[in-house]
Amino acid sequence: MYRWPIPLSPAGSFDILVPGRIRELLKRRAVSHYLAAVVACTEILQYTRISPNMDKDLLGSAKKIRHEKKMPDEERPTPRLSRCNAGAAKRAARQLSLMYDTVLAPTGLKVSQYGMLSALNARGAALPTVHELAEELVMDRSTLGQNLRPLERDELITLLTDPKDRRVRLIALTNLGLAKLNEAAKYWRIAQDRFEANFGKQEAADLRSVLLGIAYNPRFGKQK
Repeated sequence: MYRWPIPLSPAGSFDILVPGRIRELLKRRAVSHYLAAVVACTEILQYTRISPNMDKDLLGSAKKIRHEKKMPDEERPTPRLSRCNAGAAKRAARQLSLMYDTVLAPTGLKVSQYGMLSALNARGAALPTVHELAEELVMDRSTLGQNLRPLERDELITLLTDPKDRRVRLIALTNLGLAKLNEAAKYWRIAQDRFEANFGKQEAADLRSVLLGIAYNPRFGKQK
């Protein structure tokens, strides 16, 4: 095994251990530093004992990496599919949240906060308890509480004591919160239209129906 420096920036580098055949390829600049680091860090060093064509295979991998860096997004290979339903749903949710959050950024709200303000506004004078809002948004109470604190701090919502039961807290949308919701609605519509323009309006409606059917199906709740 031999040490080989991998440059991090013009000012520094770190050493990795590589087998002799990789070092010779690095000397000839036939393999990128990136590929050498991947080989070393993922312990594919045993590869030298099972493939007599390692040099050709590594060169092919290096060319593929360089080619993929130049490929436009629409030509990139499809990501590896996951059989996990929850994992696929979370990936899609993260991607959509990023898009909506980016569009909503000028308002200072995230799409999750916009959803909370919208849910409160839709209830009108029927103020929900923390438990009721958590159930509607399919969140646990502690997570909802963490998300409500910034809204309360910014005076977009207020927590009131239930006159019927002083142990219960009610959540109310303030006038400032309503104004912020109206301001953010314009940006939310931009994100909504952008998604539907790419995904399809009817397809988006069908998707929402399926997702809400899953979200409020008691069979998918907590089970022991």
